[in-house]
Formats: sequence, C-alpha cells, structure tokens
Amino acid sequence: MAETTVAALPKGFRSAELGWPELHRIPHPPRRVPLIGDVLGVNVRSPVQDSMRFGRALGPIFRRKVFGKEIVFAWGADLAAELADEARFAKHVGLGVANLRPVAGDGLFTAYNHEPNWQLAHDVLAPGFSREAMEGYHPMMLDVTERLTDRWDREQAAGRSVDVAGDMTKLTLETIARTGFGHDFGSFERSQPHPFVNAMVGTLTYAQRLNAVPAPLAPLLMRGAARRNESDMAYLNRTVDAVVRSRQSSSGDGDLLDRMLETAHPDTGERLAPENIRRQVITFLIAGHETTSGALSFALHYLSRHPHVAERARDEVERVWGDTDRPGYDQVAKLRYVRRVLDESLRLWPTAPGFAREARQDTVLGGVHPMRQGAWALVLAAMLHRDPQVWGADAEEFDPDRFDAKAVRARPAHTFKPFGTGARACIGRQFALHEATLVLGLLLRRYELRADPDYRLRVTERLTLMPEGLRLHLERRAPAPDSVRPRPVARTGD
Repeated sequence: MAETTVAALPKGFRSAELGWPELHRIPHPPRRVPLIGDVLGVNVRSPVQDSMRFGRALGPIFRRKVFGKEIVFAWGADLAAELADEARFAKHVGLGVANLRPVAGDGLFTAYNHEPNWQLAHDVLAPGFSREAMEGYHPMMLDVTERLTDRWDREQAAGRSVDVAGDMTKLTLETIARTGFGHDFGSFERSQPHPFVNAMVGTLTYAQRLNAVPAPLAPLLMRGAARRNESDMAYLNRTVDAVVRSRQSSSGDGDLLDRMLETAHPDTGERLAPENIRRQVITFLIAGHETTSGALSFALHYLSRHPHVAERARDEVERVWGDTDRPGYDQVAKLRYVRRVLDESLRLWPTAPGFAREARQDTVLGGVHPMRQGAWALVLAAMLHRDPQVWGADAEEFDPDRFDAKAVRARPAHTFKPFGTGARACIGRQFALHEATLVLGLLLRRYELRADPDYRLRVTERLTLMPEGLRLHLERRAPAPDSVRPRPVARTGD
C-alpha cells in the first residue's frame, strides 16, 4: 500500500508536469501543437497503436500530451523492471481504468490502493484460484468448449467461415459465468452477442474515448455517448443483481459467488458488502472473459498463418493426450509447446496492453528522471514485449520458441507482463492460462485452421485489444475424436 495518506491523495487525472520536475528530459512527438498537444496524425480509436508508433521513434521513455493531459510512457526493459519494484512503486489507477469506476467501483481491478475492499476481496477470493478450485472448474471448461465445437462443426459442414473473436467471446463469457457464478448466458444459442457483451464493450469503449476528450468539453462532445454508457452500466448492474438474487435463493457449489456471499476474512471476520459483491462480479465477468477471448483470438490467427507451428502444436497434443476423450486437468499443463504459442501471442499483442505505476515516495527513474510521490508512468507492455535488446532484432516476428524454458531463464525478469505486475497483478491469470491452453489443444486436435489469404491483421481497441474482422475456414480432421462430449465426471506479427 502506498505511504501517501488518504487525505493527501490527489483526485482526478494527474498530468505529468505535476509529478515529473524535469519533464523536459523526456522526448515527445515533434509536431506538438499549442493547447491541443500531440494530436497530428493520430487516431482517437487506436491510442495504443499510436503510442507504439511513437515509442519506436522516440525510445524507451517518452511523453504524449492531448488537450492538457500529459502522460509519460515507459517500455524499455530496464525502466519496466524498476517500475515493477513493489518497494518503490504501486499500481496507479488512471486513464481508462479510472473511467470504469462508475460501474466497477472498488472492485479488484479498479480499486485504489488505499481502499480496504481490495485486500479484503483478494484474501477472500484467492482460494477460488487454488489448484483444488481449478480442478473443479476444469470439467465445466470442457463442457463449454463442446458447445463451441458443436457450433463450429455446423459452420464447417455448411461451408461457412467462423467469426473467431465473436465465438471466443461467447466461449470465455460462458466459462467464467458458469465456473464463477453458476450462470448460463446461453451465448451459443444466440445469433447475436448477448446484451451483456454489448453493454460491456460499450462501457470499455466509452472509458477509452473519454481519455481523448478535454474534460470541460466532455459533457457537450460526448452527450449521446454518456447516455449510452449510463444505459450500459445500468444493464450490467441489473444483470449481476439478478445473478446474485438467484444464488441467494438457492444453494451454490463453492464457486466465486459463494465465496463472496458466505466467506469471511480468515483473520478479521469481515465480509464483502452487497454493493462490493456486485462490483466484484462485474469485474470478474468483464476481465474474466474479455482478455482471454482476445488472447485466444490472436493465438488462432497466428496458428492459421504459421501451419508448421500449428502442426508442431498438434503433434504435441496427440502425443500428450493420446486418444482420451476428455483430457484431465493435469494433462493441460503438459502441453508446453501449445502454451508457448499462447505466450508468444500474448507477447506480440498483450490483450491488456499496458499498466500504470505510481511512485510510493520521491524517487529517480533510470538514474535520470526525478519523480515526486504519486507521479506515475504507463508501462506500454505491447512495446516492452518487443524491446529488441531483450527479444532480438526479430522481435516483431512470431516465434513460440522464445518461450522455450532455456530462453525464458536467460531473459531478465520483468520483461513479459501480459497480466500486470506485483500485488495487483491479475488474480485470475492461472485460470485464464489453463482455459486458453485447454481450448487451443482441443481446437487443434479437431480442426485444420485455414486463413483467408487476403486478411491482414487489424487490431481494435476498447481498453483491451482484439483482432478485428478475423474469420477462419475450418477442416475437420480425420479421425477426429469427439474430444469434449460431456460425460458424468466427478466435480473436482501478422
């Protein structure tokens, strides 16, 4: 927790000039315009990709200013390692993340460091991601994947391509809803996305767009968007309230919602308040499916573009899983090459593309840049993961062997950060990695993935990253085991 007292905490956006006494040392884009800043040649819908472009031109630390809001970005491996030091820096809730607080409040992802509900929720919910809990989720992950493959079998038989991002979103939403909250959104029975997905995308997009608008003008320029955002937030709240009410009138099976409703902190005896439970459920439903669906979508894109990688991964699946209909929990971790494919996809396109860190006390970053207490920088993970000093001259290329165990051991710490860093890193990262590795293994075993030769990777941004317009053609493999048919199981760079 930051040493800053609660009373002294600054409110609202903190522009860089307030915390960086020697800001002139940090380069900025060359065509800065008075009053409006570094806006020439940028796209309001792709701030991350614009920042990556500036990072390549300006170096491992740079700044951008838009309508009086100035932000320091860092992506060099040495600077990122310093910012990951929990003794000197803590999570900073800013930019689009803070814009989500009207709906997510002091949930795990959006809580300020001084808010007590973060630690309370973390301690109550951490056992929900233990090995024992994960084993219990595994059969449900298999069942949801069977719903996906049923859908894909029908599309393949009809000669239609599949909407990768849309179907991965359905898959991951159903997985977190069933495993965490005992709820079924019926996503695969719908021809259109569930309204929850539309509302979620709406709130994320609004939070992103709000960053690029001058605060005094936002009520005027974003009046319609603000109304839609209010409607989206209200829908998210109503949906979650209905899920919680349903559980309160029935018995659960020890999932995350049960823990929220029934578990007291082991030391203090405190319980989560009803409003905070709503915020935590919204946090898990959004964060628990949005980033994983993006990771799976990027991985499937790269597998379709690199058939030799797909074949090597498929060989591993067949060697490790054999002819078992339903791979067991422990068999997933043995897919080491499949996991490398996933990690390499997350390296090139971390679906949570950055994380902000603030100084706990006055300090100096990189021995050059003084920072006052509370000053912050955005670690641009999408560029950290492409630092040629760490990843080599071919850092823009897709190569899963970068995550061979020997190569991982040889790299400095804090160079691969798709889930954030430190005490506030994603609590569900092992859940996401297990789910994504399992799904990739099942899909590789069942299908040949054929890319559209005319498709070029486009990335859409809504705080998270996702391939845009990605469709794949499928070929059923023969013999193709019916790998995920439900059976009674004990609950345990382009």
